[in-house]
Amino acid sequence: MTGAQNAEILAPAGTMEALTAAVRCGADAVYLGGKLLNARRNAANFEEEALRQAVRYCHGHGVKVYLTLNTLARDQEMQEAEHMLALSCSAGVDALIIQDLGIAKLARACVPGIPMHASTQMSVQTLAGLEELAALGFTRAVLPRELSFAEIREIASRAPLELEMFIHGALCMCVSGQCYLSAMLGSRSGSRGLCAQPCRLPFAAPGGTGHDLSLKDLSLIEHIRQLHAAGVHSFKIEGRMKRPEYVAAAVTACRQALEGEVAPALAAQLQAVFSRSGFTDGYFTARRGRPMFGVRGREDVAAAAPVLKELARLYEKEQPLIGVSFSLCVQPGTPPTLHACARSVRTDVQAETPPEPARSRPLEEVTAARQLSKCGGTPFYAKEITCDIAPGFTLPAAQLNALRRAALDALALQLEKTHQTPFHPARHPSVQRRPQPQHSTAWYARFADYTQLPANLSAYTCVYLPLHTPPEQLGRLVSAGHPIAVEIPRGLFGQEATARARLAAAKKAGVAAALAHTLDGVHMAREAGMEIHGGFGLNLFNTAALMQAEALGISRATLSFELTFAQAAALGGSLPRGLLAYGRFPLMLTRNCPLANGYRCASCGQDGAITDRKGVSFPIRCTDGCSELLNSRPVYLADRLAEIRNIDYLLLYFTQESPEACAHILAQYQQHAAPSGEYTRGLYYRGVE
Repeated sequence: MTGAQNAEILAPAGTMEALTAAVRCGADAVYLGGKLLNARRNAANFEEEALRQAVRYCHGHGVKVYLTLNTLARDQEMQEAEHMLALSCSAGVDALIIQDLGIAKLARACVPGIPMHASTQMSVQTLAGLEELAALGFTRAVLPRELSFAEIREIASRAPLELEMFIHGALCMCVSGQCYLSAMLGSRSGSRGLCAQPCRLPFAAPGGTGHDLSLKDLSLIEHIRQLHAAGVHSFKIEGRMKRPEYVAAAVTACRQALEGEVAPALAAQLQAVFSRSGFTDGYFTARRGRPMFGVRGREDVAAAAPVLKELARLYEKEQPLIGVSFSLCVQPGTPPTLHACARSVRTDVQAETPPEPARSRPLEEVTAARQLSKCGGTPFYAKEITCDIAPGFTLPAAQLNALRRAALDALALQLEKTHQTPFHPARHPSVQRRPQPQHSTAWYARFADYTQLPANLSAYTCVYLPLHTPPEQLGRLVSAGHPIAVEIPRGLFGQEATARARLAAAKKAGVAAALAHTLDGVHMAREAGMEIHGGFGLNLFNTAALMQAEALGISRATLSFELTFAQAAALGGSLPRGLLAYGRFPLMLTRNCPLANGYRCASCGQDGAITDRKGVSFPIRCTDGCSELLNSRPVYLADRLAEIRNIDYLLLYFTQESPEACAHILAQYQQHAAPSGEYTRGLYYRGVE
């Protein structure tokens, strides 16, 4: 097997120039966004006619186009989503990249003929999660950047669908789909395509660099053949908001790496055009810690200018990327014909007059082949040429050239023709607001550790404890009549077998339900025979998503805390739902502890914190192999409970509180007490963009 065989280089296209650069430098596919519902809403993106032109151009060059619909949608935006699905069909898009369970449900109904690719924003990290995606109709999944090679290889060996992974570009501190930092600090939701990148601002860990939420850019280009051999099909370059020169350099480097080695000069140019203190492969090699952190400094910016013009040369001209088989027929009494075939598309062109007898030098096969192979200025090259030339006849070079040009023009037009996929308008009534529950709102509680439990748990309908809680402790609590459920970690990197074993042990101890924040957890809880509660990490944001969650077997679900009270109350469907009503909400889930850039990591078992440029402290909690960045102050709503409508339960999310504090907070909520000390109302009033 050659290095490039069957591997896909997937390039970003934020503009038409970047798209052209990607295609001319050898990308096999590009991903781009329309003006609606994509995770890079600040990129230029493509208006409707521009999208159609982009698809025609790419298909004419043998390149696939994947449309990004990878954001969370509000109910009132589902009509926009349906419009984008219809546009995808008429434009001939090759696949859709999706995050929202509601949009996935809509896509399966409206455009079953277009493949769905699961965005990395879906946070799927395990084989269990991939099996869940396959059951939902996805044909490909984008793996998280946080996986090591050993973990990737294990997943790929049994994956039920195609795998795609980021091979180069920006590296977020947080696991994709689990970041709420930008939303909480400035109402710009990363899950809705408007991340303000606050993580690149100064956040200081003790002994750190002062930018302890900022990682270097990822580059695994030198590992691309190794990953392909392990079973990864598509290699994705991040950067829909980056310059076309960057796209050209990254695509060219990937192509060279698949075929052999990256030229040292190009590798230096790629780092110069954009990086943050260089590159890292720390997750891939399982060498996490301080060497992974970096920022884009003045020297990084200064290094880009000298190489831009040089890199622009990579895509200034058409490159011969599509092999063509020519077949020339020159026979007396009939006009010469030229057949051209590329990518299973065939065209035939014919001269206007029959060939003339040669007066001096008859046309020979070698001469004809030489003229037909001159495909310069087009995306084609002559892969194979066969000739059937009658002896003693001639054909002027100009006529041969005209036949070649006509054949290639006709071939290009045929390749550009888009295959329109059937579109089925959604058959759904307008969203009906669910009737206000008649029963009183139930209290749920989540504890970070069983040692936080207060003596009296009688007020709670459900109590969530970590999955790693000792089974004997779970058993004692269940035997005492307490409504105990276990919380499956949001971060499960390399921990699938451990999680399965702990679920089995919890069930044996009498625990009947599990809280799942990702599709990984949903699948494992179902396999364990446990009742499934949906967590906030599923990012349930619209009625269709709630309906899909119910179809997955989820019996109740906590809504996204990026919804306002009014938006949450307006959601339809019959699935019982809850809101996070108290707590220091997790703003980031990361596999690389921010404190690891300083003197120590929170995995030492001690609490830690980082401080922003204004001196505000954000606690760090580290457990189950991942770290969580908590909000600087808790959400407090005890005095606003009367404003919460259409909600079945309120979840108190305890992280650092003592048992006495937990009991006191519940009492405050039961009494609708006014707040004291530092607090926030979260996003329940201001919402997100």
